[in-house]
Amino acid sequence: MTENPKFKLLFDDRVGIVFDIAGLMARQGLNIIAMEVEQKGSFAQVSLEIERPQTLELESLRRLFASLPGIKSERVVGLLPREIRQKWFRTLFDGMSEGIISIDAKGVINTINAVACQILGQVYDEIIGHHISELSPKDSILLECIEKKIPISRRKMIVTDTGRVEFYGSAKLINDSQGNLVGAVLLMKDIREVRKMVDAVSTPLALTFDDFIGQSPAIKNLITFARKIANTGAIVSITGESGTGKELFAKALHYESGRTGPFIPINCAALPEALIESELFGHVDGAFTGARAKGKPGLFEAAGDGTIFLDEIGDMPPGTQAKILRVLQEGFIRRIGGVQEIPVNARVITATNKNLWEMTQQNKFREDLFYRINVFNILIPPLRERLMDIPPLATDFLHQFNRKLSKADQTINKGAMAKLYNHSWPGNVRELKNVIERAAVLSDGEDIAVDAILLSHEAADPGCPESVPGISGNNNSLKEQVGSYEVAILLDTLNATPSIREAARQLGVSHTGLLKKIKKYQLHGGSNKNQWSKNKPRA
Repeated sequence: MTENPKFKLLFDDRVGIVFDIAGLMARQGLNIIAMEVEQKGSFAQVSLEIERPQTLELESLRRLFASLPGIKSERVVGLLPREIRQKWFRTLFDGMSEGIISIDAKGVINTINAVACQILGQVYDEIIGHHISELSPKDSILLECIEKKIPISRRKMIVTDTGRVEFYGSAKLINDSQGNLVGAVLLMKDIREVRKMVDAVSTPLALTFDDFIGQSPAIKNLITFARKIANTGAIVSITGESGTGKELFAKALHYESGRTGPFIPINCAALPEALIESELFGHVDGAFTGARAKGKPGLFEAAGDGTIFLDEIGDMPPGTQAKILRVLQEGFIRRIGGVQEIPVNARVITATNKNLWEMTQQNKFREDLFYRINVFNILIPPLRERLMDIPPLATDFLHQFNRKLSKADQTINKGAMAKLYNHSWPGNVRELKNVIERAAVLSDGEDIAVDAILLSHEAADPGCPESVPGISGNNNSLKEQVGSYEVAILLDTLNATPSIREAARQLGVSHTGLLKKIKKYQLHGGSNKNQWSKNKPRA
Protein backbone atom coordinates (compact mmCIF):
# COMPACT_ATOMS: atom_id res chain seq x y z
CA MET A 1 0.00 0.00 0.00
CA THR A 2 1.42 3.38 -1.08
CA GLU A 3 1.77 5.93 1.73
CA ASN A 4 0.04 9.27 1.65
CA PRO A 5 2.28 12.22 0.68
CA LYS A 6 3.40 14.51 3.52
CA PHE A 7 4.66 18.08 3.17
CA LYS A 8 6.19 20.80 5.29
CA LEU A 9 5.20 24.33 4.11
CA LEU A 10 6.74 27.56 5.41
CA PHE A 11 4.79 30.87 5.20
CA ASP A 12 5.14 34.43 6.33
CA ASP A 13 2.94 34.36 9.42
CA ARG A 14 -0.48 35.82 8.64
CA VAL A 15 -4.18 35.22 9.25
CA GLY A 16 -5.96 32.81 6.87
CA ILE A 17 -3.15 30.39 5.96
CA VAL A 18 -5.12 27.30 7.04
CA PHE A 19 -8.22 28.60 5.22
CA ASP A 20 -6.21 29.09 1.98
CA ILE A 21 -4.72 25.58 2.17
CA ALA A 22 -8.10 23.96 2.90
CA GLY A 23 -9.73 25.86 0.02
CA LEU A 24 -7.00 24.85 -2.43
CA MET A 25 -7.32 21.17 -1.48
CA ALA A 26 -11.13 21.32 -1.72
CA ARG A 27 -11.01 22.81 -5.21
CA GLN A 28 -8.70 20.00 -6.32
CA GLY A 29 -10.89 17.34 -4.69
CA LEU A 30 -8.13 16.33 -2.27
CA ASN A 31 -8.76 15.07 1.28
CA ILE A 32 -6.61 16.39 4.15
CA ILE A 33 -5.73 13.56 6.56
CA ALA A 34 -3.82 15.66 9.12
CA MET A 35 -2.56 19.22 9.42
CA GLU A 36 -0.43 20.86 12.15
CA VAL A 37 0.52 24.53 12.41
CA GLU A 38 3.54 25.74 14.43
CA GLN A 39 4.68 29.34 14.82
CA LYS A 40 8.42 29.80 14.15
CA GLY A 41 9.20 33.43 14.97
CA SER A 42 7.69 35.54 12.17
CA PHE A 43 6.92 32.42 10.13
CA ALA A 44 4.20 29.78 10.23
CA GLN A 45 5.16 26.16 9.55
CA VAL A 46 2.37 23.91 8.28
CA SER A 47 2.80 20.13 8.25
CA LEU A 48 0.30 18.42 6.00
CA GLU A 49 -0.71 14.86 5.11
CA ILE A 50 -2.96 14.37 2.07
CA GLU A 51 -4.85 11.28 1.01
CA ARG A 52 -2.93 9.99 -1.99
CA PRO A 53 -4.50 11.57 -5.09
CA GLN A 54 -5.51 9.34 -7.97
CA THR A 55 -4.75 11.83 -10.76
CA LEU A 56 -2.29 14.45 -9.53
CA GLU A 57 1.42 13.65 -9.42
CA LEU A 58 3.69 14.76 -6.61
CA GLU A 59 5.22 17.53 -8.71
CA SER A 60 1.77 18.85 -9.57
CA LEU A 61 0.95 19.07 -5.86
CA ARG A 62 4.15 20.98 -5.20
CA ARG A 63 3.25 23.50 -7.95
CA LEU A 64 -0.17 23.95 -6.37
CA PHE A 65 1.44 24.76 -3.03
CA ALA A 66 3.76 27.24 -4.71
CA SER A 67 0.67 29.22 -5.77
CA LEU A 68 -0.37 29.89 -2.15
CA PRO A 69 0.10 33.52 -1.01
CA GLY A 70 3.16 34.18 1.19
CA ILE A 71 4.70 30.70 0.89
CA LYS A 72 8.47 30.66 1.40
CA SER A 73 9.28 27.01 0.86
CA GLU A 74 7.78 23.55 0.55
CA ARG A 75 9.31 20.09 0.86
CA VAL A 76 8.28 16.47 1.14
CA VAL A 77 8.79 14.87 4.59
CA GLY A 78 8.59 11.33 5.91
CA LEU A 79 6.88 12.05 9.24
CA LEU A 80 4.65 14.74 10.66
CA PRO A 81 5.67 16.37 13.98
CA ARG A 82 2.90 14.39 15.73
CA GLU A 83 4.34 11.13 14.37
CA ILE A 84 7.86 12.14 15.42
CA ARG A 85 6.61 12.80 18.96
CA GLN A 86 4.77 9.47 19.03
CA LYS A 87 7.87 7.65 17.81
CA TRP A 88 10.00 9.35 20.44
CA PHE A 89 7.55 8.49 23.23
CA ARG A 90 7.34 4.92 21.94
CA THR A 91 11.14 4.65 22.05
CA LEU A 92 11.17 6.19 25.54
CA PHE A 93 8.50 3.83 26.89
CA ASP A 94 10.12 0.79 25.27
CA GLY A 95 13.37 1.67 27.01
CA MET A 96 11.80 1.61 30.48
CA SER A 97 12.28 -1.37 32.80
CA GLU A 98 8.59 -1.42 33.83
CA GLY A 99 5.70 -2.48 31.68
CA ILE A 100 3.30 0.37 30.82
CA ILE A 101 -0.30 0.15 29.58
CA SER A 102 -2.72 3.04 29.38
CA ILE A 103 -6.39 3.09 28.43
CA ASP A 104 -8.87 5.86 27.72
CA ALA A 105 -11.98 6.44 29.82
CA LYS A 106 -13.85 3.77 27.82
CA GLY A 107 -11.18 1.11 28.42
CA VAL A 108 -9.55 1.18 24.97
CA ILE A 109 -5.78 0.57 25.00
CA ASN A 110 -3.92 3.58 23.61
CA THR A 111 -0.40 2.91 24.90
CA ILE A 112 1.58 -0.25 25.60
CA ASN A 113 5.35 -0.61 25.71
CA ALA A 114 7.67 -3.48 24.83
CA VAL A 115 8.09 -4.70 28.42
CA ALA A 116 4.31 -4.94 28.92
CA CYS A 117 3.99 -6.81 25.62
CA GLN A 118 6.68 -9.22 26.79
CA ILE A 119 5.06 -9.76 30.20
CA LEU A 120 1.64 -10.35 28.64
CA GLY A 121 2.90 -12.31 25.64
CA GLN A 122 1.25 -9.87 23.18
CA VAL A 123 2.20 -8.09 19.94
CA TYR A 124 1.91 -4.31 19.84
CA ASP A 125 -0.01 -4.03 16.59
CA GLU A 126 -2.48 -6.71 17.66
CA ILE A 127 -3.39 -5.09 20.97
CA ILE A 128 -3.26 -1.32 20.47
CA GLY A 129 -6.77 0.11 19.95
CA HIS A 130 -8.48 -2.95 21.48
CA HIS A 131 -10.55 -2.93 24.66
CA ILE A 132 -8.67 -3.94 27.80
CA SER A 133 -11.28 -6.65 28.49
CA GLU A 134 -10.00 -8.55 25.45
CA LEU A 135 -6.61 -8.73 27.12
CA SER A 136 -7.77 -9.29 30.69
CA PRO A 137 -11.36 -10.58 30.62
CA LYS A 138 -11.63 -10.60 34.41
CA ASP A 139 -9.96 -9.00 37.39
CA SER A 140 -8.55 -6.10 35.32
CA ILE A 141 -6.58 -3.71 37.50
CA LEU A 142 -7.09 -0.87 35.00
CA LEU A 143 -10.87 -1.29 34.74
CA GLU A 144 -11.17 -1.54 38.51
CA CYS A 145 -9.14 1.65 38.83
CA ILE A 146 -11.51 3.53 36.49
CA GLU A 147 -14.71 2.06 37.96
CA LYS A 148 -13.74 2.77 41.60
CA LYS A 149 -11.88 5.98 40.70
CA ILE A 150 -9.05 5.11 43.12
CA PRO A 151 -5.45 3.90 42.66
CA ILE A 152 -5.18 0.09 42.66
CA SER A 153 -2.02 -1.91 43.42
CA ARG A 154 -1.65 -5.66 43.78
CA ARG A 155 0.21 -8.77 42.73
CA LYS A 156 -1.30 -10.53 39.72
CA MET A 157 -0.75 -13.81 37.86
CA ILE A 158 -1.73 -14.43 34.24
CA VAL A 159 -1.27 -17.37 31.89
CA THR A 160 0.17 -16.62 28.45
CA ASP A 161 1.21 -18.80 25.51
CA THR A 162 4.69 -18.99 27.03
CA GLY A 163 3.50 -20.00 30.50
CA ARG A 164 2.53 -18.38 33.80
CA VAL A 165 3.67 -14.84 34.51
CA GLU A 166 3.52 -13.02 37.85
CA PHE A 167 3.84 -9.27 38.11
CA TYR A 168 3.12 -6.45 40.53
CA GLY A 169 0.77 -3.89 39.02
CA SER A 170 0.06 -0.33 40.14
CA ALA A 171 -2.74 1.58 38.36
CA LYS A 172 -3.48 5.31 38.65
CA LEU A 173 -6.10 7.59 37.12
CA ILE A 174 -5.29 10.10 34.37
CA ASN A 175 -7.09 13.46 34.51
CA ASP A 176 -6.90 16.37 32.08
CA SER A 177 -6.10 19.97 33.05
CA GLN A 178 -9.75 20.54 34.02
CA GLY A 179 -9.76 17.49 36.29
CA ASN A 180 -11.88 15.34 33.97
CA LEU A 181 -11.15 11.61 33.91
CA VAL A 182 -9.59 10.66 30.57
CA GLY A 183 -8.16 7.23 31.36
CA ALA A 184 -5.81 5.22 33.54
CA VAL A 185 -2.22 3.96 33.38
CA LEU A 186 -0.79 0.72 34.74
CA LEU A 187 2.83 0.16 35.71
CA MET A 188 3.85 -3.51 35.73
CA LYS A 189 6.94 -5.05 37.35
CA ASP A 190 7.88 -8.69 36.87
CA ILE A 191 7.94 -10.39 40.28
CA ARG A 192 11.44 -11.67 39.56
CA GLU A 193 12.60 -8.09 39.10
CA VAL A 194 10.81 -7.09 42.31
CA ARG A 195 12.71 -9.80 44.19
CA LYS A 196 15.99 -8.50 42.76
CA MET A 197 15.09 -5.00 43.97
CA VAL A 198 14.28 -6.36 47.45
CA ASP A 199 17.63 -8.17 47.54
CA ALA A 200 19.43 -5.00 46.49
CA VAL A 201 17.69 -2.94 49.18
CA SER A 202 18.39 -5.63 51.79
CA THR A 203 22.10 -5.68 50.99
CA PRO A 204 24.04 -3.73 53.63
CA LEU A 205 25.30 -0.36 52.46
CA ALA A 206 28.99 0.12 51.94
CA LEU A 207 30.78 1.08 55.16
CA THR A 208 33.37 3.82 54.86
CA PHE A 209 35.58 5.60 57.36
CA ASP A 210 33.15 8.54 57.21
CA ASP A 211 30.70 6.29 59.09
CA PHE A 212 33.06 5.87 62.04
CA ILE A 213 32.17 7.87 65.15
CA GLY A 214 34.96 9.14 67.34
CA GLN A 215 36.54 12.38 68.47
CA SER A 216 39.67 11.01 70.11
CA PRO A 217 43.04 11.70 68.43
CA ALA A 218 43.78 7.96 68.49
CA ILE A 219 40.80 7.10 66.29
CA LYS A 220 41.31 10.09 63.98
CA ASN A 221 44.97 9.15 63.45
CA LEU A 222 44.02 5.52 62.76
CA ILE A 223 41.49 6.56 60.12
CA THR A 224 44.01 8.89 58.44
CA PHE A 225 46.54 6.06 58.31
CA ALA A 226 43.96 3.53 57.07
CA ARG A 227 42.88 5.82 54.21
CA LYS A 228 46.50 5.97 53.00
CA ILE A 229 46.84 2.19 52.79
CA ALA A 230 43.28 1.32 51.73
CA ASN A 231 43.93 1.04 47.99
CA THR A 232 47.46 -0.41 48.17
CA GLY A 233 46.38 -4.05 48.29
CA ALA A 234 48.92 -4.73 51.04
CA ILE A 235 48.19 -7.19 53.85
CA VAL A 236 46.82 -5.47 56.96
CA SER A 237 46.82 -6.88 60.48
CA ILE A 238 44.20 -5.41 62.82
CA THR A 239 44.69 -5.99 66.53
CA GLY A 240 42.69 -4.95 69.54
CA GLU A 241 40.55 -6.23 72.35
CA SER A 242 37.27 -8.01 71.71
CA GLY A 243 34.45 -5.59 70.91
CA THR A 244 36.61 -2.73 69.60
CA GLY A 245 35.24 -3.01 66.04
CA LYS A 246 37.98 -4.84 64.15
CA GLU A 247 35.64 -6.32 61.54
CA LEU A 248 33.97 -2.94 60.92
CA PHE A 249 37.42 -1.43 60.36
CA ALA A 250 38.27 -4.24 57.93
CA LYS A 251 35.01 -3.63 56.01
CA ALA A 252 35.80 0.07 55.69
CA LEU A 253 39.27 -0.78 54.37
CA HIS A 254 37.69 -3.08 51.79
CA TYR A 255 35.04 -0.62 50.57
CA GLU A 256 37.46 2.30 50.39
CA SER A 257 39.99 0.19 48.47
CA GLY A 258 37.74 0.19 45.40
CA ARG A 259 38.08 -3.57 44.97
CA THR A 260 35.30 -5.05 42.85
CA GLY A 261 34.96 -8.42 44.58
CA PRO A 262 33.06 -9.21 47.80
CA PHE A 263 34.15 -8.84 51.40
CA ILE A 264 34.29 -12.36 52.87
CA PRO A 265 34.74 -12.61 56.66
CA ILE A 266 36.00 -15.90 58.12
CA ASN A 267 36.06 -16.59 61.84
CA CYS A 268 39.04 -18.93 62.19
CA ALA A 269 38.04 -19.79 65.77
CA ALA A 270 34.51 -20.86 64.81
CA LEU A 271 35.44 -23.28 61.99
CA PRO A 272 36.21 -26.87 63.03
CA GLU A 273 39.82 -27.81 62.34
CA ALA A 274 38.71 -30.63 60.04
CA LEU A 275 36.76 -28.21 57.82
CA ILE A 276 38.81 -25.02 57.82
CA GLU A 277 41.10 -25.99 54.93
CA SER A 278 38.16 -27.20 52.84
CA GLU A 279 36.35 -23.90 53.45
CA LEU A 280 39.40 -21.78 52.64
CA PHE A 281 40.85 -23.67 49.68
CA GLY A 282 37.98 -25.88 48.44
CA HIS A 283 38.22 -29.52 47.36
CA VAL A 284 38.03 -31.65 44.24
CA ASP A 285 35.58 -34.43 43.47
CA GLY A 286 35.97 -37.32 45.94
CA ALA A 287 38.69 -35.62 47.99
CA PHE A 288 37.22 -37.05 51.21
CA THR A 289 34.14 -38.83 52.50
CA GLY A 290 31.13 -36.55 52.19
CA ALA A 291 32.83 -34.24 49.68
CA ARG A 292 30.54 -32.61 47.11
CA ALA A 293 30.33 -34.68 43.93
CA LYS A 294 31.62 -31.96 41.60
CA GLY A 295 34.02 -30.46 44.08
CA LYS A 296 33.74 -27.04 45.65
CA PRO A 297 35.69 -23.79 45.30
CA GLY A 298 37.11 -22.34 48.49
CA LEU A 299 36.53 -18.89 49.91
CA PHE A 300 39.83 -17.59 48.48
CA GLU A 301 38.50 -18.41 44.99
CA ALA A 302 35.05 -17.03 45.80
CA ALA A 303 36.56 -13.72 46.92
CA GLY A 304 37.94 -13.08 43.42
CA ASP A 305 39.17 -9.48 43.38
CA GLY A 306 37.64 -8.80 46.79
CA THR A 307 38.90 -9.14 50.34
CA ILE A 308 39.37 -12.15 52.64
CA PHE A 309 39.08 -11.18 56.31
CA LEU A 310 40.71 -13.79 58.58
CA ASP A 311 39.27 -12.97 61.98
CA GLU A 312 40.81 -14.56 65.09
CA ILE A 313 43.79 -15.74 63.05
CA GLY A 314 45.57 -16.55 66.31
CA ASP A 315 43.23 -19.55 66.68
CA MET A 316 44.14 -21.01 63.28
CA PRO A 317 45.63 -24.56 63.44
CA PRO A 318 49.39 -24.84 62.70
CA GLY A 319 48.87 -26.88 59.52
CA THR A 320 46.53 -24.28 58.06
CA GLN A 321 48.94 -21.52 59.06
CA ALA A 322 51.56 -23.09 56.79
CA LYS A 323 49.14 -23.17 53.84
CA ILE A 324 48.05 -19.59 54.43
CA LEU A 325 51.72 -18.54 54.42
CA ARG A 326 52.19 -20.24 51.03
CA VAL A 327 49.13 -18.46 49.60
CA LEU A 328 50.40 -15.09 50.80
CA GLN A 329 53.88 -15.68 49.42
CA GLU A 330 53.05 -17.26 46.05
CA GLY A 331 49.48 -16.11 45.28
CA PHE A 332 48.22 -19.62 44.46
CA ILE A 333 46.00 -22.13 46.22
CA ARG A 334 45.50 -25.85 45.63
CA ARG A 335 42.18 -27.50 46.39
CA ILE A 336 42.19 -30.45 48.79
CA GLY A 337 42.87 -33.59 46.75
CA GLY A 338 43.84 -31.55 43.68
CA VAL A 339 47.07 -30.83 41.86
CA GLN A 340 46.12 -27.72 39.89
CA GLU A 341 47.57 -24.40 41.05
CA ILE A 342 44.79 -21.79 41.09
CA PRO A 343 45.82 -18.12 41.18
CA VAL A 344 44.09 -15.89 43.76
CA ASN A 345 43.94 -12.13 43.80
CA ALA A 346 42.02 -11.46 47.01
CA ARG A 347 43.43 -8.99 49.47
CA VAL A 348 44.01 -10.43 52.95
CA ILE A 349 43.18 -8.61 56.17
CA THR A 350 43.72 -10.39 59.48
CA ALA A 351 42.50 -9.63 62.98
CA THR A 352 43.14 -10.96 66.46
CA ASN A 353 42.69 -10.00 70.09
CA LYS A 354 45.74 -12.06 71.09
CA ASN A 355 49.39 -11.12 71.32
CA LEU A 356 50.77 -12.98 68.30
CA TRP A 357 54.36 -12.09 69.14
CA GLU A 358 54.09 -13.82 72.50
CA MET A 359 52.46 -16.78 70.77
CA THR A 360 55.41 -17.08 68.40
CA GLN A 361 57.76 -17.21 71.40
CA GLN A 362 55.65 -20.03 72.82
CA ASN A 363 55.61 -21.85 69.42
CA LYS A 364 51.84 -21.43 69.19
CA PHE A 365 51.97 -19.27 66.06
CA ARG A 366 54.36 -19.47 63.11
CA GLU A 367 56.97 -16.74 63.27
CA ASP A 368 57.31 -16.54 59.48
CA LEU A 369 53.53 -16.06 59.13
CA PHE A 370 53.61 -13.44 61.88
CA TYR A 371 56.10 -11.34 59.92
CA ARG A 372 54.24 -11.94 56.64
CA ILE A 373 50.91 -10.59 57.90
CA ASN A 374 52.41 -7.61 59.70
CA VAL A 375 53.04 -5.47 56.63
CA PHE A 376 50.75 -2.82 58.09
CA ASN A 377 49.48 -3.07 61.64
CA ILE A 378 46.44 -1.25 62.97
CA LEU A 379 45.94 -1.32 66.74
CA ILE A 380 42.46 -0.22 67.78
CA PRO A 381 42.63 1.16 71.33
CA PRO A 382 40.11 -0.06 73.92
CA LEU A 383 37.22 2.19 74.86
CA ARG A 384 38.65 2.91 78.35
CA GLU A 385 41.60 4.64 76.65
CA ARG A 386 39.41 6.94 74.57
CA LEU A 387 36.67 8.02 76.95
CA MET A 388 35.94 11.14 74.90
CA ASP A 389 34.40 8.84 72.26
CA ILE A 390 31.72 7.60 74.68
CA PRO A 391 29.26 10.54 74.31
CA PRO A 392 29.08 10.50 70.48
CA LEU A 393 28.96 6.69 70.36
CA ALA A 394 26.27 6.45 73.05
CA THR A 395 24.19 9.18 71.40
CA ASP A 396 24.38 7.51 68.01
CA PHE A 397 23.45 4.09 69.44
CA LEU A 398 20.54 5.66 71.33
CA HIS A 399 19.14 7.26 68.17
CA GLN A 400 19.45 3.93 66.34
CA PHE A 401 17.44 2.12 69.01
CA ASN A 402 14.89 4.95 69.27
CA ARG A 403 14.14 4.51 65.58
CA LYS A 404 14.02 0.73 65.94
CA LEU A 405 11.61 0.98 68.89
CA SER A 406 9.57 3.79 67.21
CA LYS A 407 10.30 6.11 70.14
CA ALA A 408 10.83 9.85 70.19
CA ASP A 409 14.49 10.86 70.38
CA GLN A 410 15.85 10.49 73.90
CA THR A 411 18.86 12.12 75.56
CA ILE A 412 21.31 10.82 78.16
CA ASN A 413 21.40 13.01 81.26
CA LYS A 414 24.57 14.01 83.11
CA GLY A 415 24.24 11.39 85.84
CA ALA A 416 23.84 8.59 83.33
CA MET A 417 26.74 9.88 81.24
CA ALA A 418 28.93 10.05 84.34
CA LYS A 419 28.18 6.39 85.03
CA LEU A 420 29.24 5.55 81.48
CA TYR A 421 32.49 7.48 81.97
CA ASN A 422 33.29 5.70 85.23
CA HIS A 423 32.96 2.16 83.81
CA SER A 424 36.07 0.29 82.62
CA TRP A 425 34.32 -1.23 79.55
CA PRO A 426 35.89 -4.70 79.34
CA GLY A 427 33.54 -5.41 76.43
CA ASN A 428 34.45 -2.15 74.70
CA VAL A 429 32.13 -0.62 72.06
CA ARG A 430 30.06 -3.81 71.81
CA GLU A 431 29.32 -3.63 75.55
CA LEU A 432 28.44 0.07 75.30
CA LYS A 433 25.96 -0.70 72.54
CA ASN A 434 24.28 -3.36 74.68
CA VAL A 435 24.02 -0.99 77.64
CA ILE A 436 22.43 1.73 75.52
CA GLU A 437 19.96 -0.76 74.03
CA ARG A 438 18.83 -1.75 77.53
CA ALA A 439 18.49 1.92 78.47
CA ALA A 440 16.39 2.70 75.39
CA VAL A 441 14.02 -0.16 76.22
CA LEU A 442 13.73 0.60 79.95
CA SER A 443 13.22 4.39 79.72
CA ASP A 444 9.74 5.67 78.91
CA GLY A 445 10.58 9.36 79.13
CA GLU A 446 12.70 11.63 76.99
CA ASP A 447 15.56 11.46 79.51
CA ILE A 448 17.87 8.46 80.00
CA ALA A 449 18.60 8.55 83.74
CA VAL A 450 21.25 6.72 85.69
CA ASP A 451 18.78 4.04 86.83
CA ALA A 452 18.35 2.97 83.20
CA ILE A 453 22.10 2.48 82.70
CA LEU A 454 22.51 -1.16 83.67
CA LEU A 455 26.03 -2.40 83.11
CA SER A 456 26.59 -6.02 82.21
CA HIS A 457 27.27 -7.22 85.76
CA GLU A 458 24.20 -5.34 87.04
CA ALA A 459 21.85 -6.69 84.39
CA ALA A 460 22.94 -10.25 85.13
CA ASP A 461 22.88 -9.92 88.96
CA PRO A 462 21.12 -13.05 90.23
CA GLY A 463 20.31 -11.23 93.47
CA CYS A 464 17.79 -9.06 91.67
CA PRO A 465 14.53 -11.05 91.54
CA GLU A 466 13.17 -9.13 88.58
CA SER A 467 16.41 -8.92 86.56
CA VAL A 468 17.01 -9.98 82.99
CA PRO A 469 16.15 -13.70 83.44
CA GLY A 470 12.76 -12.67 84.82
CA ILE A 471 12.15 -10.36 81.91
CA SER A 472 12.84 -12.85 79.17
CA GLY A 473 11.38 -15.88 80.87
CA ASN A 474 7.66 -15.08 80.98
CA ASN A 475 4.84 -14.33 78.60
CA ASN A 476 4.06 -10.82 79.82
CA SER A 477 4.03 -7.88 77.43
CA LEU A 478 7.16 -5.79 76.99
CA LYS A 479 5.62 -2.93 78.99
CA GLU A 480 4.79 -5.27 81.88
CA GLN A 481 8.28 -6.81 81.87
CA VAL A 482 10.00 -3.41 81.80
CA GLY A 483 7.74 -2.27 84.66
CA SER A 484 8.73 -5.29 86.75
CA TYR A 485 12.38 -4.52 86.07
CA GLU A 486 11.97 -0.92 87.17
CA VAL A 487 10.10 -1.96 90.33
CA ALA A 488 12.98 -4.27 91.29
CA ILE A 489 15.51 -1.45 90.87
CA LEU A 490 13.38 0.97 92.90
CA LEU A 491 12.86 -1.50 95.76
CA ASP A 492 16.57 -2.40 95.92
CA THR A 493 17.59 1.25 96.07
CA LEU A 494 14.90 2.29 98.57
CA ASN A 495 15.78 -0.59 100.88
CA ALA A 496 19.50 0.19 100.62
CA THR A 497 19.23 3.90 101.50
CA PRO A 498 18.07 5.73 104.66
CA SER A 499 15.58 8.03 102.89
CA ILE A 500 13.60 8.60 99.70
CA ARG A 501 15.70 11.71 99.05
CA GLU A 502 18.94 9.71 99.24
CA ALA A 503 17.45 7.00 97.01
CA ALA A 504 16.52 9.68 94.45
CA ARG A 505 20.07 11.04 94.56
CA GLN A 506 21.57 7.60 93.89
CA LEU A 507 19.13 6.91 91.07
CA GLY A 508 19.87 10.27 89.46
CA VAL A 509 16.23 11.42 89.54
CA SER A 510 14.51 14.24 91.36
CA HIS A 511 12.83 13.69 94.73
CA THR A 512 9.47 14.50 93.11
CA GLY A 513 10.19 12.13 90.22
CA LEU A 514 10.87 9.25 92.60
CA LEU A 515 7.69 9.96 94.59
CA LYS A 516 5.72 9.76 91.33
CA LYS A 517 7.24 6.37 90.54
CA ILE A 518 6.49 5.14 94.06
CA LYS A 519 2.87 6.18 93.57
CA LYS A 520 2.76 4.74 90.02
CA TYR A 521 3.86 1.29 91.18
CA GLN A 522 2.03 1.50 94.55
CA LEU A 523 5.16 0.87 96.60
CA HIS A 524 4.85 0.92 100.37
CA GLY A 525 7.38 1.51 103.14
CA GLY A 526 7.20 -0.31 106.48
CA SER A 527 7.72 1.09 109.95
CA ASN A 528 11.29 -0.25 110.00
CA LYS A 529 14.17 0.22 107.58
CA ASN A 530 14.57 -2.00 104.51
CA GLN A 531 10.87 -2.85 104.40
CA TRP A 532 9.85 -1.29 101.08
CA SER A 533 7.67 -3.64 99.04
CA LYS A 534 4.68 -3.80 96.72
CA ASN A 535 2.59 -5.24 99.55
CA LYS A 536 0.69 -2.80 101.74
CA PRO A 537 1.90 -3.14 105.35
CA ARG A 538 -0.53 -4.59 107.83
CA ALA A 539 -2.14 -2.32 110.41
